[in-house]
Amino acid sequence: MAQTKTRYPPRIRCKWAGEDPLMVAYHDEEWGRPVHDDVRHFEMINLEGAQAGLSWSTILNKRAHYLRLFEGFDPVRCARLSDARLEEFLRDPGIVRNRLKVYGVRKNAVAFLAVQAEFGSFDDYVWGFVDGAPVVSQFGIQADLPATTPASDALAKDLKKRGFTFVGGTIVYAYVQAAGLVDDHTTDCFRRR
Repeated sequence: MAQTKTRYPPRIRCKWAGEDPLMVAYHDEEWGRPVHDDVRHFEMINLEGAQAGLSWSTILNKRAHYLRLFEGFDPVRCARLSDARLEEFLRDPGIVRNRLKVYGVRKNAVAFLAVQAEFGSFDDYVWGFVDGAPVVSQFGIQADLPATTPASDALAKDLKKRGFTFVGGTIVYAYVQAAGLVDDHTTDCFRRR
C-alpha cells in the first residue's frame, strides 16, 4: 500500500523576507527575537549602521566577514582597534568600505563600554526604553510599519548623546525590530507572538 505524503501549507512570512534562503533564515530564526546578550546587541547596532543606504541582504551576505574582522564584535576588542588596523579593513571588499562606518565601530565600542559601566549592561539600558518587555505591534501589512516610534526616537537621541554614531531614528528602529524590543512581524506571519 502506497503512503501518501501529507502536504502542509507554506509558511506565511513577513513580505520583506522574500525567497532568498539567507533572508528567510534570518527572518525565521533571528529577526524580532528578544536579545539579551550585550555582544549580540553591539553586533546588531553596528550592522544596522553599516546598512545605512544599502539593503539588509547586502549586510547579511557580508556578516560573517564582519564578524571575523571585528573579532566577533567584542566591544572591548573593537574599542582597542588601531587606526592602522581600521585602514586595513577599508581595503577589504568583504565589508562595506565606508570610512565613517568602519571607524564608527570603534567609536561605538567606546560609547558601548561606557553604557555598560553606567548601567551594568547594555541590555539593561536598552530594554529600559520599552519598560523591559517587547512592544507588540498590530500591523497587517509591511507598508503600515512606521519608520520610527517615540521610543526608538528617544533611544536614538540618547545613543547620539552618549557618543554613538550611525544611530539615526530609522537605523535605531531597524535595530529595535531586529533585537526583539518590538515585535513587528505582520499579523499573518507565522513568527508572530
